[in-house]
Amino acid sequence: MIKKDIEKILGREINLVHPKDFRNGDYTLIADEKTAQEDFERLENNKPECISKIEFIKPRFINIYLSKEFFAESLKEIVEKGENFGRSEHARGFKVMVEHTQPNPFKQFHIGHMMNNAIGEAVARIIKWNGAEVKTASYHGDIGMHVAKALWKGDYALGSKAFEEDAQAKAEIQELNKKIYDKSDPALNKKYEEGRKKSLEEFGQIYERLGSKFDFNFFESEAAPVGKEIVLENMQNLPAGRQVFEESEGATVFKGEKYGLHTRVFLNSDKIPTYEAKEVGLAKIKKEKYAFDQSVTITANEQDAFFYVVEAAIGEVFLELKGKLKHLSHGMLRLPSGKMSSRTGDVITAEALIEEVKTRTKGDEQVAIAAIKYMILRQSIGNDIVFDFEKSVSTEGDSGVYLQYAHARANSILEKAGRKGNATGESGETREIERMLYRFPEIVERAGKEYAPNYITTYLTELASSFNNFYAHEQVISDEPESAYRLAIVEAFSIVMKNGLNILGIAAPEKM
Repeated sequence: MIKKDIEKILGREINLVHPKDFRNGDYTLIADEKTAQEDFERLENNKPECISKIEFIKPRFINIYLSKEFFAESLKEIVEKGENFGRSEHARGFKVMVEHTQPNPFKQFHIGHMMNNAIGEAVARIIKWNGAEVKTASYHGDIGMHVAKALWKGDYALGSKAFEEDAQAKAEIQELNKKIYDKSDPALNKKYEEGRKKSLEEFGQIYERLGSKFDFNFFESEAAPVGKEIVLENMQNLPAGRQVFEESEGATVFKGEKYGLHTRVFLNSDKIPTYEAKEVGLAKIKKEKYAFDQSVTITANEQDAFFYVVEAAIGEVFLELKGKLKHLSHGMLRLPSGKMSSRTGDVITAEALIEEVKTRTKGDEQVAIAAIKYMILRQSIGNDIVFDFEKSVSTEGDSGVYLQYAHARANSILEKAGRKGNATGESGETREIERMLYRFPEIVERAGKEYAPNYITTYLTELASSFNNFYAHEQVISDEPESAYRLAIVEAFSIVMKNGLNILGIAAPEKM
């Protein structure tokens, strides 16, 4: 609103930012040096009521200070809107499918899946808070060589090792894989269905612990035949020069070089669909299940090259999906002991990580999960993370526990006061926390535009620090005239912190 008011006065679009130091105002207008003096004078002469002071810092910076009345109104707005404060309608009518987590049956739900789940859940919630309609999905690799390796001797790591080191075992596993695809062995089919069901039940239990739900569950076993049919259709039934796929040494490939990419195999020499072909089939299934405007898929960044090619191929097969597919990639989550490997059996499960952190949170799982999610979401999603156990549960700042404690403290103050705050009363000097609280909606909007949960995490951490500083230096509950206003600040902080944690998929306990 402030930006629009200033643009109306100046008659053009402007670049408005928050200065890092509050002493330089609440906003800084970065003007053109040639017009900066004129811009300053026009604003000074037509100053909106919400602005108390304007300073011109030559050659091109105009610092804008908001009024005490503005901050009082912002506190009232936060309290009145409550759990809806921070929500916007700018993406209303836009439909988004967010696919994340993607654990494979017959394999363990490891910390990489937990990282993906934390990011995916936060991204989905951020998009939804910005007004879009959001559906979440997980895609499970319930067929493929990993399943054959797991079913060979009932142990994936053992099967994987044997596949690489024993020619006879490799041949047996390959034959097993064919039988899984064509369902030709009743005994194997039963074993497969039992294992698949057990895996999915275990995944459901972990999702419940993480506070995550999915609208759709898709499976490679469903996508594979659809993808195979599409690949063959787009090779055989199109005239020369218009074929999306072509034969190469017995395999069916997509030659990505014409798109600045590389060639990838979509059907192998046995005409079994690869992961690439399954992804094509998944795209068709997705668009038939939900008429999205954008489909966001979140995976580890080691799959970047795969998705560059696959999305190019899908865009050629389904022209209506061009520009509607977005791949978000994240880094790796490692413990101080190093990188894990499902192939060797050196897997750190999500459950093991939760239980380990719980030993540092007096057995409180809600706090432990908050600690883990915060460590994942505190930085840009493209970066690798080495999980720091001690830092994750610190109560001194930069942790999920720190945010939870700040929220619980605010609720304790309100409960002790036994009365509501009042933002219309005597307020005193404008505080730093007041100058931060009103920014929450724009932080959420920016996080949505850039798919960046870390903006919200950083904001909440700074907000909690500001609140703790406010509480340490001012007596909130007293007979002073300002007490009612201070209570309004506490109530507004409690609302914003709870809403922010909710967006991140982190619980906001009332008491700790």
